[in-house]
Amino acid sequence: MPTIKYLSPEWTAEAEQRLRSQLTPDQMKNLTSSMLTVYTNCPDGKDRALYYKLENGIFTDISIREAPFPEAEFVISGDYETFAKISRAELGSRSALMSGRLRLQGNMVKALSLASIVDRFNKILSEIDCEY
Repeated sequence: MPTIKYLSPEWTAEAEQRLRSQLTPDQMKNLTSSMLTVYTNCPDGKDRALYYKLENGIFTDISIREAPFPEAEFVISGDYETFAKISRAELGSRSALMSGRLRLQGNMVKALSLASIVDRFNKILSEIDCEY
């Protein structure tokens, strides 16, 4: 498969296909939630967000957004390069959050309890061959 550009429509389609096919509602703990990861300082100078919405453990929306961003239960923001390291499995999302590389809006206790779920889908995303 040819390399695709990170956060491009092709990458998003591949991410959506992989997440939906590789994660069952049970593995996602039948979670209903939404998360917006806001990437600042993207290579083209824009800010973008990756939006995830789950209903009963099923991904119902995975999309790249530009401002104005949709409302979400959790908003995680940080530098593009930090998210790229997480997506390449070079940095754990929990350690990025706890070290201040990422900022969280939402219930911190609930977010930390869901960290294992986020790690599951970050692992799948890290397997997409892409150019950062």
